[in-house]
Amino acid sequence: MKGLKKKRRVQVIILTFAALGLSTALIGTAMKDGINYFRSPSEVAAAPPPRSELFRIGGLVEAGSIVRGQGDIVSFRVTDGGASVPVTYAGILPDLFEEEQGMVGKGKLINGTFEAVEILAKHDETYMPKEVIDALKAQGVYVSPDGADAIN
Repeated sequence: MKGLKKKRRVQVIILTFAALGLSTALIGTAMKDGINYFRSPSEVAAAPPPRSELFRIGGLVEAGSIVRGQGDIVSFRVTDGGASVPVTYAGILPDLFEEEQGMVGKGKLINGTFEAVEILAKHDETYMPKEVIDALKAQGVYVSPDGADAIN
């Protein structure tokens, strides 16, 4: 009788570890597509990510760079003051998207051009994503919403 209880306990422990390993693998696989790293234009210019990597880029829309193509294709440049990256997007831009305003795009860098699948813009006059503020501060071109000078 003792041998049967011990054998059953070992089977339960092995089954528990197998289930734990399987659930960890499934969660890791599901999250792999959901993780998008943020990069500033300077980081993209210095070390371009692989063509297959989906990532986020953010900065200010460069003045005079918005070009509307055929249909809903739009191209523009995003900058953090240190570097500028060309962006193309096929879709409807957010209402608050405009030149010299903050934006974050999600997509891939293909042949030196960021091909966005999603564009996000500020949601009010003063909001800017933390990652964009940090990138602009690193370049010394961040201007606070109250109009103060650049902060280094």
